[in-house]
Amino acid sequence: MHLLAAATAAPTPTGSTPQLIIAALVGIAVIVLLITWLKVHPFLSLLIGAVGVGIAAGLAPGDAITSFGNGFGSTMTSVGILIGLGAMFGKLLSDSGGADRIVDTLVSRASARSLPWVMALIGALIGLPMFFEVGLVLMIPVIVLVARRSGVPLMRIAIPALAGLSTMHALVPPHPGPLLAVSTVGADLGLTLALGVLVAIPTVIVAGPLFSKLAARWVDIPVPDLFVSRGEGAATASGSAGSTSRGGAGTVTEERATTTTGTGTGAGASDADPGRRPSFAIALVGILLPVVLMLARSVREAAAPDASGPAVSLLEFLGTPVVALTIAVLFAMVFYARGGGMDRAAVSKTLGASLPDIAGILLIVGAGGGFKQVLIDTGIGTVIGDAVRESGVSVLLVAWLVAALVRIATGSATVATVTAAGIMAPLAADLSGVETSLLVLAIGAGSVFLSHVNDAGFWLIKEYLRTTVGQNVKTWSVMECILSVTGLAGVMLIDVFV
Repeated sequence: MHLLAAATAAPTPTGSTPQLIIAALVGIAVIVLLITWLKVHPFLSLLIGAVGVGIAAGLAPGDAITSFGNGFGSTMTSVGILIGLGAMFGKLLSDSGGADRIVDTLVSRASARSLPWVMALIGALIGLPMFFEVGLVLMIPVIVLVARRSGVPLMRIAIPALAGLSTMHALVPPHPGPLLAVSTVGADLGLTLALGVLVAIPTVIVAGPLFSKLAARWVDIPVPDLFVSRGEGAATASGSAGSTSRGGAGTVTEERATTTTGTGTGAGASDADPGRRPSFAIALVGILLPVVLMLARSVREAAAPDASGPAVSLLEFLGTPVVALTIAVLFAMVFYARGGGMDRAAVSKTLGASLPDIAGILLIVGAGGGFKQVLIDTGIGTVIGDAVRESGVSVLLVAWLVAALVRIATGSATVATVTAAGIMAPLAADLSGVETSLLVLAIGAGSVFLSHVNDAGFWLIKEYLRTTVGQNVKTWSVMECILSVTGLAGVMLIDVFV
Protein backbone atom coordinates (compact mmCIF):
# COMPACT_ATOMS: atom_id res chain seq x y z
CA MET A 1 0.00 0.00 0.00
CA HIS A 2 1.24 3.47 -0.84
CA LEU A 3 0.57 6.04 1.84
CA LEU A 4 1.00 8.81 -0.69
CA ALA A 5 1.42 8.16 -4.37
CA ALA A 6 4.49 9.57 -6.05
CA ALA A 7 3.94 12.27 -8.61
CA THR A 8 2.95 10.73 -11.93
CA ALA A 9 4.14 13.59 -14.09
CA ALA A 10 7.07 15.91 -13.61
CA PRO A 11 5.98 19.54 -13.19
CA THR A 12 7.28 22.23 -15.51
CA PRO A 13 10.34 23.89 -13.93
CA THR A 14 9.56 27.38 -12.69
CA GLY A 15 13.03 28.71 -13.53
CA SER A 16 16.31 27.87 -15.21
CA THR A 17 18.35 24.91 -13.96
CA PRO A 18 21.03 27.10 -12.27
CA GLN A 19 18.29 29.16 -10.59
CA LEU A 20 16.56 26.05 -9.25
CA ILE A 21 19.74 24.45 -7.95
CA ILE A 22 20.90 27.67 -6.26
CA ALA A 23 17.44 28.12 -4.72
CA ALA A 24 17.52 24.59 -3.31
CA LEU A 25 21.05 24.91 -1.90
CA VAL A 26 20.40 28.32 -0.38
CA GLY A 27 17.07 27.14 1.06
CA ILE A 28 18.65 24.11 2.73
CA ALA A 29 21.47 26.30 4.05
CA VAL A 30 18.93 28.73 5.51
CA ILE A 31 17.11 25.88 7.26
CA VAL A 32 20.38 24.57 8.69
CA LEU A 33 21.48 28.01 9.92
CA LEU A 34 18.11 28.80 11.47
CA ILE A 35 18.16 25.54 13.44
CA THR A 36 21.82 25.45 14.43
CA TRP A 37 22.84 29.12 14.79
CA LEU A 38 19.68 31.04 15.63
CA LYS A 39 18.10 28.06 17.49
CA VAL A 40 14.79 28.50 15.67
CA HIS A 41 12.35 25.60 16.06
CA PRO A 42 12.63 23.12 13.12
CA PHE A 43 8.94 23.62 12.20
CA LEU A 44 9.36 27.36 11.72
CA SER A 45 12.74 26.85 10.02
CA LEU A 46 11.24 24.42 7.50
CA LEU A 47 8.30 26.77 6.86
CA ILE A 48 10.57 29.76 6.19
CA GLY A 49 13.02 27.71 4.13
CA ALA A 50 10.29 26.05 2.03
CA VAL A 51 8.47 29.28 1.16
CA GLY A 52 11.79 30.99 0.50
CA VAL A 53 12.86 28.21 -1.86
CA GLY A 54 9.56 28.44 -3.73
CA ILE A 55 9.82 32.19 -4.23
CA ALA A 56 13.50 32.04 -5.19
CA ALA A 57 12.74 29.28 -7.69
CA GLY A 58 10.11 31.39 -9.46
CA LEU A 59 6.82 30.64 -7.73
CA ALA A 60 4.55 33.54 -6.87
CA PRO A 61 4.48 34.13 -3.08
CA GLY A 62 0.85 33.01 -2.87
CA ASP A 63 1.59 29.88 -4.88
CA ALA A 64 4.54 29.04 -2.63
CA ILE A 65 2.30 29.24 0.44
CA THR A 66 -0.36 27.12 -1.29
CA SER A 67 2.22 24.51 -2.29
CA PHE A 68 3.53 24.30 1.27
CA GLY A 69 -0.01 24.01 2.65
CA ASN A 70 -0.92 21.23 0.23
CA GLY A 71 2.15 19.24 1.20
CA PHE A 72 1.56 19.83 4.90
CA GLY A 73 -2.05 18.68 4.66
CA SER A 74 -1.42 15.54 2.62
CA THR A 75 1.43 14.51 4.90
CA MET A 76 -0.60 14.95 8.06
CA THR A 77 -3.44 12.97 6.48
CA SER A 78 -1.22 10.01 5.69
CA VAL A 79 1.33 10.13 8.51
CA GLY A 80 -0.09 12.21 11.37
CA ILE A 81 -2.80 9.67 12.25
CA LEU A 82 -0.25 6.87 12.46
CA ILE A 83 2.08 8.88 14.69
CA GLY A 84 -0.80 9.67 17.05
CA LEU A 85 -1.84 6.02 17.27
CA GLY A 86 1.74 4.93 17.82
CA ALA A 87 2.13 7.41 20.67
CA MET A 88 -1.05 6.13 22.33
CA PHE A 89 0.07 2.53 22.09
CA GLY A 90 3.54 3.27 23.43
CA LYS A 91 2.12 5.19 26.38
CA LEU A 92 -0.23 2.34 27.28
CA LEU A 93 2.64 -0.15 27.06
CA SER A 94 4.67 2.02 29.40
CA ASP A 95 2.04 2.99 31.96
CA SER A 96 0.53 -0.49 32.27
CA GLY A 97 3.89 -1.99 33.16
CA GLY A 98 4.04 -4.01 29.93
CA ALA A 99 7.43 -2.58 29.03
CA ASP A 100 8.75 -3.49 32.48
CA ARG A 101 7.40 -7.01 32.10
CA ILE A 102 9.25 -7.55 28.83
CA VAL A 103 12.47 -6.16 30.27
CA ASP A 104 12.38 -8.11 33.51
CA THR A 105 11.41 -11.39 31.85
CA LEU A 106 14.27 -11.29 29.38
CA VAL A 107 16.87 -10.03 31.85
CA SER A 108 15.96 -12.63 34.49
CA ARG A 109 16.80 -15.44 32.07
CA ALA A 110 20.14 -14.11 30.89
CA SER A 111 23.65 -14.97 32.00
CA ALA A 112 26.27 -12.26 32.46
CA ARG A 113 27.87 -13.31 29.16
CA SER A 114 24.64 -13.07 27.20
CA LEU A 115 23.47 -9.81 28.78
CA PRO A 116 24.72 -7.54 25.93
CA TRP A 117 22.68 -9.60 23.45
CA VAL A 118 19.63 -9.56 25.68
CA MET A 119 19.92 -5.81 26.14
CA ALA A 120 20.07 -5.36 22.36
CA LEU A 121 16.90 -7.43 22.03
CA ILE A 122 15.17 -5.44 24.77
CA GLY A 123 16.17 -2.17 23.12
CA ALA A 124 14.78 -3.36 19.79
CA LEU A 125 11.51 -4.62 21.27
CA ILE A 126 10.95 -1.47 23.32
CA GLY A 127 12.02 0.67 20.38
CA LEU A 128 9.62 -0.97 17.93
CA PRO A 129 6.45 0.81 19.12
CA MET A 130 8.00 3.79 20.96
CA PHE A 131 9.75 7.00 20.04
CA PHE A 132 13.45 7.03 20.83
CA GLU A 133 13.22 9.49 23.72
CA VAL A 134 10.42 7.52 25.42
CA GLY A 135 12.27 4.25 24.97
CA LEU A 136 15.43 5.82 26.34
CA VAL A 137 13.68 7.02 29.49
CA LEU A 138 12.33 3.52 30.01
CA MET A 139 15.66 1.84 29.35
CA ILE A 140 17.98 3.99 31.46
CA PRO A 141 16.91 2.50 34.82
CA VAL A 142 17.28 -0.99 33.36
CA ILE A 143 20.73 -0.21 31.93
CA VAL A 144 21.98 1.22 35.21
CA LEU A 145 20.50 -1.48 37.45
CA VAL A 146 21.59 -4.39 35.26
CA ALA A 147 25.14 -3.01 35.00
CA ARG A 148 25.32 -2.51 38.76
CA ARG A 149 23.94 -5.94 39.65
CA SER A 150 25.86 -7.92 37.04
CA GLY A 151 29.28 -6.31 37.43
CA VAL A 152 29.46 -6.16 33.62
CA PRO A 153 31.10 -2.94 32.31
CA LEU A 154 28.53 -0.18 31.80
CA MET A 155 29.19 0.21 28.07
CA ARG A 156 28.68 -3.52 27.48
CA ILE A 157 25.14 -3.02 28.75
CA ALA A 158 24.35 0.50 27.52
CA ILE A 159 25.59 0.39 23.93
CA PRO A 160 23.56 -2.70 22.85
CA ALA A 161 20.37 -1.27 24.35
CA LEU A 162 20.92 2.12 22.69
CA ALA A 163 21.72 0.42 19.38
CA GLY A 164 18.42 -1.44 19.48
CA LEU A 165 16.48 1.74 20.21
CA SER A 166 18.23 3.87 17.61
CA THR A 167 18.06 1.28 14.85
CA MET A 168 14.32 0.86 15.21
CA HIS A 169 13.90 4.65 15.30
CA ALA A 170 15.80 5.03 12.02
CA LEU A 171 14.66 2.06 9.98
CA VAL A 172 11.32 0.66 11.10
CA PRO A 173 7.86 2.27 10.86
CA PRO A 174 5.74 3.47 12.65
CA HIS A 175 8.45 5.90 13.76
CA PRO A 176 7.94 9.40 12.31
CA GLY A 177 11.06 9.47 10.13
CA PRO A 178 10.47 6.22 8.22
CA LEU A 179 6.74 6.95 8.00
CA LEU A 180 7.33 10.33 6.44
CA ALA A 181 9.88 8.93 3.99
CA VAL A 182 7.43 6.16 3.02
CA SER A 183 4.75 8.75 2.41
CA THR A 184 7.01 11.14 0.50
CA VAL A 185 8.49 8.63 -1.97
CA GLY A 186 5.32 6.52 -2.28
CA ALA A 187 6.77 3.30 -0.84
CA ASP A 188 4.80 0.30 0.38
CA LEU A 189 4.62 0.46 4.18
CA GLY A 190 4.39 -3.29 4.80
CA LEU A 191 7.30 -4.06 2.46
CA THR A 192 9.37 -1.27 3.97
CA LEU A 193 8.65 -2.61 7.46
CA ALA A 194 9.71 -6.13 6.45
CA LEU A 195 12.92 -4.95 4.78
CA GLY A 196 13.57 -2.58 7.68
CA VAL A 197 13.47 -5.44 10.18
CA LEU A 198 15.71 -7.51 7.88
CA VAL A 199 18.31 -4.72 7.73
CA ALA A 200 17.90 -3.88 11.42
CA ILE A 201 18.91 -7.33 12.71
CA PRO A 202 22.56 -7.31 11.55
CA THR A 203 22.76 -3.57 12.17
CA VAL A 204 21.83 -3.97 15.84
CA ILE A 205 24.28 -6.85 16.22
CA VAL A 206 27.24 -4.96 14.74
CA ALA A 207 26.55 -1.59 16.39
CA GLY A 208 25.40 -3.17 19.65
CA PRO A 209 26.94 -6.31 21.21
CA LEU A 210 29.97 -6.41 18.90
CA PHE A 211 30.94 -2.73 19.12
CA SER A 212 30.24 -2.66 22.86
CA LYS A 213 33.38 -4.76 23.42
CA LEU A 214 35.50 -1.93 22.01
CA ALA A 215 33.42 0.76 23.69
CA ALA A 216 33.95 -0.86 27.10
CA ARG A 217 37.72 -0.83 26.54
CA TRP A 218 37.79 2.76 25.31
CA VAL A 219 35.56 4.11 28.09
CA ASP A 220 35.73 2.21 31.38
CA ILE A 221 33.64 4.22 33.83
CA PRO A 222 31.73 3.32 36.99
CA VAL A 223 28.00 2.78 36.96
CA PRO A 224 26.21 6.10 37.62
CA ASP A 225 24.87 6.66 41.13
CA LEU A 226 21.28 6.57 39.90
CA PHE A 227 18.20 4.54 40.87
CA VAL A 228 19.79 3.31 44.11
CA SER A 229 17.48 1.41 46.45
CA ARG A 230 17.54 2.06 50.18
CA GLY A 231 19.44 -1.14 50.85
CA GLU A 232 22.17 -0.16 48.43
CA GLY A 233 22.61 3.45 49.53
CA ALA A 234 25.49 2.84 51.91
CA ALA A 235 27.30 0.53 49.53
CA THR A 236 27.00 2.99 46.68
CA ALA A 237 28.18 5.89 48.83
CA SER A 238 31.33 3.94 49.70
CA GLY A 239 32.02 3.28 46.04
CA SER A 240 31.27 -0.43 46.06
CA ALA A 241 28.08 -0.41 44.01
CA GLY A 242 29.92 -1.02 40.75
CA SER A 243 31.28 -4.33 42.02
CA THR A 244 28.07 -5.68 43.51
CA SER A 245 27.31 -9.20 42.34
CA ARG A 246 24.31 -9.72 40.13
CA GLY A 247 21.10 -10.42 41.98
CA GLY A 248 18.04 -12.30 40.82
CA ALA A 249 15.16 -11.03 38.79
CA GLY A 250 13.18 -10.30 41.90
CA THR A 251 15.80 -7.82 43.11
CA VAL A 252 15.86 -5.94 39.83
CA THR A 253 12.07 -5.89 39.67
CA GLU A 254 11.80 -4.56 43.22
CA GLU A 255 14.26 -1.74 42.51
CA ARG A 256 12.47 -0.81 39.29
CA ALA A 257 9.21 -0.56 41.18
CA THR A 258 10.75 1.98 43.57
CA THR A 259 12.62 4.04 40.99
CA THR A 260 10.71 4.10 37.72
CA THR A 261 8.33 6.75 39.01
CA GLY A 262 11.09 9.32 38.85
CA THR A 263 12.05 8.66 35.27
CA GLY A 264 9.15 10.41 33.63
CA THR A 265 7.62 7.30 32.14
CA GLY A 266 4.16 8.75 32.16
CA ALA A 267 1.48 10.52 34.07
CA GLY A 268 -0.83 7.58 33.93
CA ALA A 269 1.61 5.14 35.50
CA SER A 270 0.77 6.23 39.03
CA ASP A 271 -2.91 5.41 38.44
CA ALA A 272 -2.18 1.74 37.78
CA ASP A 273 -1.90 -0.91 40.48
CA PRO A 274 1.90 -1.05 41.11
CA GLY A 275 1.65 -4.74 41.99
CA ARG A 276 0.10 -5.77 38.65
CA ARG A 277 1.50 -5.91 35.14
CA PRO A 278 0.47 -7.59 31.88
CA SER A 279 1.99 -10.99 31.24
CA PHE A 280 5.02 -11.27 28.98
CA ALA A 281 2.95 -13.00 26.28
CA ILE A 282 0.26 -10.30 26.30
CA ALA A 283 2.85 -7.49 26.19
CA LEU A 284 4.65 -9.14 23.27
CA VAL A 285 1.46 -9.90 21.33
CA GLY A 286 0.43 -6.26 21.52
CA ILE A 287 3.75 -5.08 20.07
CA LEU A 288 3.81 -7.63 17.25
CA LEU A 289 0.11 -7.46 16.34
CA PRO A 290 0.25 -4.47 13.94
CA VAL A 291 3.54 -5.73 12.50
CA VAL A 292 2.03 -9.12 11.68
CA LEU A 293 -1.12 -7.60 10.17
CA MET A 294 0.80 -5.24 7.87
CA LEU A 295 3.31 -7.90 6.87
CA ALA A 296 0.55 -10.40 6.14
CA ARG A 297 -1.08 -7.96 3.76
CA SER A 298 2.21 -7.27 1.95
CA VAL A 299 3.01 -10.98 1.65
CA ARG A 300 -0.45 -11.65 0.19
CA GLU A 301 -0.03 -8.83 -2.33
CA ALA A 302 3.36 -10.17 -3.40
CA ALA A 303 2.39 -13.85 -3.51
CA ALA A 304 -1.10 -13.54 -5.02
CA PRO A 305 -1.64 -10.04 -6.43
CA ASP A 306 -4.71 -11.08 -8.44
CA ALA A 307 -6.47 -12.94 -5.62
CA SER A 308 -9.94 -11.83 -4.55
CA GLY A 309 -12.73 -12.86 -2.22
CA PRO A 310 -13.99 -12.09 1.28
CA ALA A 311 -10.86 -13.41 3.01
CA VAL A 312 -8.59 -11.29 0.81
CA SER A 313 -10.72 -8.21 1.40
CA LEU A 314 -10.62 -8.78 5.15
CA LEU A 315 -6.84 -9.19 5.14
CA GLU A 316 -6.53 -6.08 2.98
CA PHE A 317 -8.60 -4.13 5.49
CA LEU A 318 -6.86 -5.42 8.62
CA GLY A 319 -3.43 -4.83 7.10
CA THR A 320 -4.12 -1.19 6.34
CA PRO A 321 -1.66 0.72 8.58
CA VAL A 322 -4.30 2.89 10.26
CA VAL A 323 -6.51 -0.13 10.95
CA ALA A 324 -3.61 -2.29 12.18
CA LEU A 325 -2.42 0.36 14.62
CA THR A 326 -5.96 1.10 15.77
CA ILE A 327 -6.44 -2.59 16.55
CA ALA A 328 -3.18 -2.54 18.53
CA VAL A 329 -4.37 0.46 20.56
CA LEU A 330 -7.73 -1.19 21.27
CA PHE A 331 -5.92 -4.38 22.29
CA ALA A 332 -3.75 -2.38 24.67
CA MET A 333 -6.75 -0.52 26.10
CA VAL A 334 -8.29 -3.84 27.09
CA PHE A 335 -5.51 -6.32 27.82
CA TYR A 336 -2.67 -4.00 28.89
CA ALA A 337 -5.05 -2.07 31.12
CA ARG A 338 -6.54 -5.20 32.65
CA GLY A 339 -3.10 -6.72 33.27
CA GLY A 340 -1.77 -3.50 34.74
CA GLY A 341 -4.75 -2.87 36.99
CA MET A 342 -5.77 0.31 35.15
CA ASP A 343 -9.40 1.41 35.32
CA ARG A 344 -11.18 3.40 32.62
CA ALA A 345 -10.15 6.73 34.12
CA ALA A 346 -6.50 5.67 34.14
CA VAL A 347 -6.69 4.52 30.52
CA SER A 348 -8.30 7.80 29.50
CA LYS A 349 -5.63 9.77 31.33
CA THR A 350 -2.84 7.79 29.68
CA LEU A 351 -4.29 8.27 26.20
CA GLY A 352 -4.65 12.00 26.78
CA ALA A 353 -1.13 12.32 28.15
CA SER A 354 0.34 10.58 25.10
CA LEU A 355 -0.56 13.31 22.61
CA PRO A 356 0.92 16.61 23.89
CA ASP A 357 4.46 15.24 23.70
CA ILE A 358 4.19 14.55 19.97
CA ALA A 359 2.73 17.92 18.96
CA GLY A 360 6.16 19.24 17.99
CA ILE A 361 6.97 16.08 16.06
CA LEU A 362 3.72 16.31 14.11
CA LEU A 363 4.40 19.91 13.12
CA ILE A 364 7.96 19.09 12.01
CA VAL A 365 6.77 16.11 9.99
CA GLY A 366 4.01 18.18 8.38
CA ALA A 367 6.43 20.99 7.54
CA GLY A 368 8.74 18.43 5.99
CA GLY A 369 5.89 17.35 3.76
CA GLY A 370 5.29 20.99 2.82
CA PHE A 371 8.98 21.44 1.96
CA LYS A 372 8.86 18.32 -0.18
CA GLN A 373 5.83 19.62 -2.11
CA VAL A 374 7.54 22.94 -2.84
CA LEU A 375 10.55 21.07 -4.23
CA ILE A 376 8.22 19.08 -6.47
CA ASP A 377 6.05 21.98 -7.65
CA THR A 378 9.02 24.14 -8.60
CA GLY A 379 10.67 21.30 -10.53
CA ILE A 380 13.76 21.41 -8.30
CA GLY A 381 13.37 17.77 -7.35
CA THR A 382 13.20 16.78 -11.01
CA VAL A 383 16.37 18.74 -11.84
CA ILE A 384 18.27 17.16 -8.94
CA GLY A 385 16.92 13.74 -9.88
CA ASP A 386 18.10 14.14 -13.48
CA ALA A 387 21.55 15.15 -12.23
CA VAL A 388 21.75 12.04 -10.06
CA ARG A 389 20.66 9.81 -12.94
CA GLU A 390 23.30 11.28 -15.26
CA SER A 391 26.06 11.01 -12.65
CA GLY A 392 25.85 7.21 -12.55
CA VAL A 393 26.05 7.23 -8.75
CA SER A 394 23.70 4.88 -6.91
CA VAL A 395 20.47 6.59 -5.92
CA LEU A 396 20.61 4.78 -2.57
CA LEU A 397 24.09 6.10 -1.84
CA VAL A 398 23.10 9.66 -2.77
CA ALA A 399 20.02 9.42 -0.52
CA TRP A 400 22.15 8.22 2.40
CA LEU A 401 24.73 10.96 1.82
CA VAL A 402 22.15 13.76 1.67
CA ALA A 403 20.49 12.57 4.88
CA ALA A 404 23.86 12.17 6.63
CA LEU A 405 25.01 15.68 5.70
CA VAL A 406 21.79 17.29 6.93
CA ARG A 407 21.96 15.21 10.11
CA ILE A 408 25.53 16.37 10.81
CA ALA A 409 24.55 19.98 10.14
CA THR A 410 21.29 20.14 12.09
CA GLY A 411 21.57 17.34 14.65
CA SER A 412 18.01 16.28 13.86
CA ALA A 413 17.26 12.85 12.40
CA THR A 414 13.72 13.95 11.53
CA VAL A 415 14.87 17.06 9.64
CA ALA A 416 17.49 14.96 7.83
CA THR A 417 14.83 12.47 6.80
CA VAL A 418 12.27 15.00 5.55
CA THR A 419 14.89 16.96 3.62
CA ALA A 420 16.45 13.94 1.94
CA ALA A 421 13.06 12.38 1.17
CA GLY A 422 11.84 15.59 -0.45
CA ILE A 423 14.94 15.83 -2.63
CA MET A 424 14.87 12.19 -3.67
CA ALA A 425 11.09 11.89 -4.20
CA PRO A 426 11.12 12.53 -7.99
CA LEU A 427 13.52 9.62 -8.47
CA ALA A 428 11.14 7.18 -6.78
CA ALA A 429 8.84 7.11 -9.83
CA ASP A 430 11.57 5.27 -11.76
CA LEU A 431 12.21 2.66 -9.06
CA SER A 432 10.58 -0.69 -8.43
CA GLY A 433 8.57 -1.31 -5.27
CA VAL A 434 11.48 -2.97 -3.47
CA GLU A 435 13.94 -0.28 -4.55
CA THR A 436 11.59 2.44 -3.32
CA SER A 437 11.46 0.80 0.09
CA LEU A 438 15.26 0.50 0.07
CA LEU A 439 15.41 4.23 -0.72
CA VAL A 440 13.45 4.87 2.49
CA LEU A 441 15.87 2.70 4.48
CA ALA A 442 18.93 4.40 2.96
CA ILE A 443 17.54 7.77 4.03
CA GLY A 444 16.79 6.40 7.50
CA ALA A 445 20.31 5.02 7.88
CA GLY A 446 21.84 8.34 6.86
CA SER A 447 19.58 10.28 9.23
CA VAL A 448 21.32 8.89 12.35
CA PHE A 449 24.92 9.37 11.22
CA LEU A 450 27.30 11.04 13.68
CA SER A 451 25.26 12.35 16.59
CA HIS A 452 27.34 15.09 18.20
CA VAL A 453 27.05 18.30 20.21
CA ASN A 454 24.16 19.79 18.18
CA ASP A 455 21.95 16.77 18.91
CA ALA A 456 19.78 16.85 22.03
CA GLY A 457 20.05 13.07 22.29
CA PHE A 458 23.84 13.38 22.61
CA TRP A 459 23.49 15.45 25.77
CA LEU A 460 20.67 13.34 27.16
CA ILE A 461 22.77 10.19 27.01
CA LYS A 462 25.87 11.99 28.28
CA GLU A 463 24.05 13.18 31.39
CA TYR A 464 22.37 9.84 32.08
CA LEU A 465 25.58 7.81 31.78
CA ARG A 466 27.74 10.52 33.41
CA THR A 467 30.37 10.55 30.66
CA THR A 468 32.54 13.40 29.45
CA VAL A 469 31.99 14.88 26.00
CA GLY A 470 35.01 12.99 24.69
CA GLN A 471 33.82 9.72 26.20
CA ASN A 472 30.36 10.18 24.73
CA VAL A 473 31.86 10.78 21.29
CA LYS A 474 33.93 7.59 21.55
CA THR A 475 30.90 5.52 22.52
CA TRP A 476 27.51 6.95 21.50
CA SER A 477 28.70 8.98 18.48
CA VAL A 478 30.85 6.18 17.09
CA MET A 479 28.01 3.72 17.65
CA GLU A 480 25.66 5.92 15.60
CA CYS A 481 28.22 6.06 12.77
CA ILE A 482 28.62 2.27 12.79
CA LEU A 483 24.86 1.85 12.86
CA SER A 484 24.41 4.22 9.92
CA VAL A 485 27.11 2.65 7.75
CA THR A 486 26.04 -0.90 8.58
CA GLY A 487 22.45 -0.04 7.72
CA LEU A 488 23.58 1.38 4.37
CA ALA A 489 25.63 -1.77 3.69
CA GLY A 490 22.59 -3.93 4.36
CA VAL A 491 20.48 -1.81 2.00
CA MET A 492 23.08 -1.97 -0.77
CA LEU A 493 23.47 -5.74 -0.32
CA ILE A 494 19.73 -6.34 -0.66
CA ASP A 495 19.71 -4.10 -3.75
CA VAL A 496 22.22 -6.42 -5.42
CA PHE A 497 19.79 -9.34 -5.26
CA VAL A 498 16.54 -7.58 -6.23
